[in-house]
Amino acid sequence: MENCNKKLIISICVSIVCGVLMGGYLFSEVQPRSFLSLNQCENNCFSYQDLAGLLTSVGIQKFPDLVPSVVLETDKSIAVKHPVPEAEIHYVIFPKKDIKNVGELSKEDEEYLSDAFAVIAKLIENENLTKYQVISNGPGYQFTAYLHFHLKAEK
Repeated sequence: MENCNKKLIISICVSIVCGVLMGGYLFSEVQPRSFLSLNQCENNCFSYQDLAGLLTSVGIQKFPDLVPSVVLETDKSIAVKHPVPEAEIHYVIFPKKDIKNVGELSKEDEEYLSDAFAVIAKLIENENLTKYQVISNGPGYQFTAYLHFHLKAEK
């Protein structure tokens, strides 16, 4: 019985260490989001937008091959068909760096933004678009707290 308890304790410890290592890997390149507040939720609540941004960041940075409906990808950006399009042509372009919004840009983000706009230009060229919109929303208007751009057009 004592041997069984030791095995259980060892397996729990190994599981915790593996979980910490896996979490460290998955979240190593994401920006901090607000903390989950269970008791008093005022300005520091973990919102759905933060959760969506966190999951988007991990998916795009660590598992880009699993992202659905990819139409164009570079080493710094990924473009996908919007799952619920608001126009005949509707793509979403994400930099492969966790940037929450335009208000939090840094000098290190320039190459990712330049690449995202080059991807947008390539999509415009590929689709032969002459009338289109490129839209980015800020906090309070974006469903996902992760900088992204919408390219919308009608043929």
